[in-house]
Amino acid sequence: MEKPAIHPYIPIIIGVISVALSAIFVKLAVADAGVIAFYRMFFSVLLMLPLFLMKYRKELFLLSRKDWVFSAVAGVFLSLHFILWFESLNYTSVASSTVLVTLQPIFAFAGTYFFFKERLSMKTILSAVIAISGSVIISWGDFQLSGTAFYGDMLALAGCAFITAYLLFGQEVRKRISLITYTFVLYTISTIALFFYVLIKGESFGPYASSEWFWFFLLALIPNLLGHSLFNWAVKWVSTNVISIAILFEPVGASILAYYVFQEKLSSSQITGGIVVIAGILLFIIDGEKIRRKLFLKKA
Repeated sequence: MEKPAIHPYIPIIIGVISVALSAIFVKLAVADAGVIAFYRMFFSVLLMLPLFLMKYRKELFLLSRKDWVFSAVAGVFLSLHFILWFESLNYTSVASSTVLVTLQPIFAFAGTYFFFKERLSMKTILSAVIAISGSVIISWGDFQLSGTAFYGDMLALAGCAFITAYLLFGQEVRKRISLITYTFVLYTISTIALFFYVLIKGESFGPYASSEWFWFFLLALIPNLLGHSLFNWAVKWVSTNVISIAILFEPVGASILAYYVFQEKLSSSQITGGIVVIAGILLFIIDGEKIRRKLFLKKA
């Protein structure tokens, strides 16, 4: 295999910082959660449109009716994820919200177990229990701090569940078309869903101050397009396991940024719970990789 122009870990580090900035940009914006989510998706679609039209538009004809249905459901779930997660940041800290959203692999394991009957090892179950215990520590600490912080934690957990559902519905479609086409279709559907959500809620599409449009645009450009594009580039050179582990450092980066930007200090329960959550998910990813390797060897 050809050597990459730069070491893959450099784009991965930049990618982690990029996605960590998401919560910061959302908290800096003053618009309603649905509006922020809408413009994040809308600007993402606009930025992707030229590339999609030039190179990938013909792939739309490869989508079956089932693919469109699954993409539509995935797009709606992605919209709900953003609404709930962004709303959670109005009630709880960046640290608690981002740590709880990283529980996505645990929600995924529950989904694959119940819907696809995938087998689970005792180590996998143990790692899930550890991660969930960490989330309980965070939520209990926030509940003691204030009821609103606890409410924000619950919104973040609900947002985490919806992003898992979005991934489960989208994975089949993703196997048959390129990443660019799939992402463009998904973001477009999500934009439409968010447009009607904002309309029904009676929230304002504008006008906003120039600083607000700046945060909307940065949300689309940096976390959405730059961050995930860098991860997709790096996966050619490193294991997906490395990417999964790297993403676990998003709440660490977000917490550090929140400390300097918003002077958000970490409580003992947030630090303890965050470490437990990350440790549990780390064990989960490592064990999952071992299981995949065993299956691969058996098939070979």
